Amino acid sequence: MNDAQKLEKLRTEMTNVGVTAYLVPRTDAYQGEYVPDCAERLAWLTGFTGSAGLAIIMAEVAVTMSDGRYSIQLEQEVSGDLYQLINSQDTSPDEWLQQNCQAGDVIGYDPRLHTPKQIRDKEEAGLILKAVPNLIDRIWEGRAEAPLSKAFLFDKKFAGVSAAEKIKAIQSLLTQTNTDGVVITLSDSIAWLLNIRGNDIPYIPVILSYLFVPAVGKVQWFVQEDKVSNVKEALSERVDFYDEEKIEAFLGTLSGQKILCDPKRSSIWFQNILNKAEADIIEVDDPCIMLRACKNQSEQAAMKRAHVRDGVALVKFLKWFEGVENTDELGVEKQLQAFRAEAPEFKEPSFNTISGFGEHGAIVHYRADEKSNKKIENGSLLLLDSGAQYEDGTTDITRTLAVGEPTQEMRECNTLVLKGHIALASAQFTTETPAVELDKLARGTLQAQGLDYAHGTGHGVGCYLSVHEEAAMGISPRSEKPLAAGMIVSNEPGYYKEGAYGIRIENLILVQAGEGNNLSFETISFCPLDKKLIMIDMLNADEVEWVNTYHAQVFEKLSPHLDEEHREWLHKKTAKVIGG
Repeated sequence: MNDAQKLEKLRTEMTNVGVTAYLVPRTDAYQGEYVPDCAERLAWLTGFTGSAGLAIIMAEVAVTMSDGRYSIQLEQEVSGDLYQLINSQDTSPDEWLQQNCQAGDVIGYDPRLHTPKQIRDKEEAGLILKAVPNLIDRIWEGRAEAPLSKAFLFDKKFAGVSAAEKIKAIQSLLTQTNTDGVVITLSDSIAWLLNIRGNDIPYIPVILSYLFVPAVGKVQWFVQEDKVSNVKEALSERVDFYDEEKIEAFLGTLSGQKILCDPKRSSIWFQNILNKAEADIIEVDDPCIMLRACKNQSEQAAMKRAHVRDGVALVKFLKWFEGVENTDELGVEKQLQAFRAEAPEFKEPSFNTISGFGEHGAIVHYRADEKSNKKIENGSLLLLDSGAQYEDGTTDITRTLAVGEPTQEMRECNTLVLKGHIALASAQFTTETPAVELDKLARGTLQAQGLDYAHGTGHGVGCYLSVHEEAAMGISPRSEKPLAAGMIVSNEPGYYKEGAYGIRIENLILVQAGEGNNLSFETISFCPLDKKLIMIDMLNADEVEWVNTYHAQVFEKLSPHLDEEHREWLHKKTAKVIGG
C-alpha cells in the first residue's frame, strides 16, 4: 500500500465513524518520546520519522507538521504532493484547524494518544472533538506486535534510594495534600520509582505499563505478567501486580476519591474513566518528575563514572577518525558504537546517533541510512551527536570535527558557538532564575552576529533512563521554570547553514549548589574540542582559560584509563590553546 492508498483508506474510515478531520500524533498511549514499532503510526502513514510531529487529515487536504528542528527532514521524508508541510512554531495545530475547519466539522482523535490539555485547548478554540477508535490501526497491515521485554532491577548502589523509600516519599506527599492516590503513566517515572529498567522501546530502558500509588498500602502496577517475572519477588512487599488491561476496571472503583492526574503527560482516556467513576480529579504534574530530575549523590557519582567511560570511548574514536582514510557517515556511527561497546557496562545507544557530514550536519536531527549515507572527504565538517546507555548512567555529547582544512567562516561560526557554550557553562545564577535567562547566555554571541539555532539549548538527562528528561527542566526561549541543584542538563548551542554544514558543541552539565540560593554548573562530559575550529583571537582571556581548564580536566579524568598511545594522543589534543 503506497502513501496515497493509505490516505484513501483512512478517509474511508473517517467517513465510517462520522468525522471530517482526524489527528495522527507521533506519541503512543504512554506519552513517551520514543515509541515501539507498533506505535509508529505517523511514520507509517506519512513517512516522517522525527520524534515530534502530527498529521491532520481532512477529505480534501492533509498536513504534516513538526517544529523547526525537523523542517528539512519533513521536506525529505514526506510527499509534498499529498501533504502540506508546516513548521508548528509558525502555525500551531490548533491554528491550522481553526483556519481549515468549517462550521460543524468534527475532529476525530484516539483518546489514548492525546492529553486533557491538548483536547481542552482545541475545544476552547471552538473546535468540535470526537473520541473514536484508532483509525490507523484499522488499516495498518503487518503492524508489529507490542513489545514484551523482561523488567530487571536497577541496583540501589546506583539509585541511592530503595524503591520502598521512593514509594514512601510519594505517599507522604499524598497524605500531606489530603489526596487518596496518583495515576502515573510516564514509563520513566515508573522505572525510577520502582528501581526497575527494561527494553520495551529503543534507547530508553523502560517497561511500558501503568501505575497507581495509593496514599496508604501497596502500589498497584498494571503490567503484562510476562514482563515482571524477574522482579516480582523483590517488589512484592510493596507492589501488587495486575494485567495491564485491568487498569480501566480498577480506576472505575475510585468513586469519590481524590486522585492526582497529570493533564499534560497522561492521556485524556484516564480522566474520562475517572470522571465516569465520579472520582475527584486533581490536576498536578507527575510527582516523580522533580524527584528524579534532582539526582542524589549516588546518581551523580554513577553518572560521572559513566561519562568518564564514555570519554575513553570517544578518545579512541577521535584518534581512529583522525587516521582513517576511507569512511562514511554510517562507518563513523558503527565505529563509535564499537568503541563504546568495549566497556562491559555498555547497554545500547541512548538515541539515534547523528552522524552528519557536510550539508547533512545542517539537518538538526539527521539520521544516516543506506540511501543518504555520505562519504566523508576533506573540505567540510562532521557533526557527531551521540550517546550511550550504561548500567549506571546515560550520556549525550556532540562534537563538530573539521575534515581537512576548515574555512575561515567555519572557524568563526564554530567559535561563536563555543563562546555561547562557555557562557552557559560558566553561568552563576540562583534557584529563582528562569531558565530562559540561561538560554540567552548561550545565544547571545550568535544573535549579535544575526545568527541563531532552532532548537533548545538544553534538556534534562536521566540516570540510565531517558536521554531527554524534559518534563521537569529545560533551557530554551520557552523555559520559565528555574533549575535546581542535582539536575543534569545538556549545554548544546549550535549553528546550521542549510546546504553546507552544521555546528553543535554539547556537554552535559550538573547543577551545583553554592552558598544561599546560588547555583552554578559542573561540566561532566569529557572529550577534547577540535582546536582547528577555534579562533583564539575571538576569545577573551576568561574564555581561553575555560578551554585550557576544560582540556586539562579531560586529560586528568581520562588518561588513567588509556594506554600509552592514546594517552600521548590525548595529551597533544588537550595542550593549551595559547601559550603552550
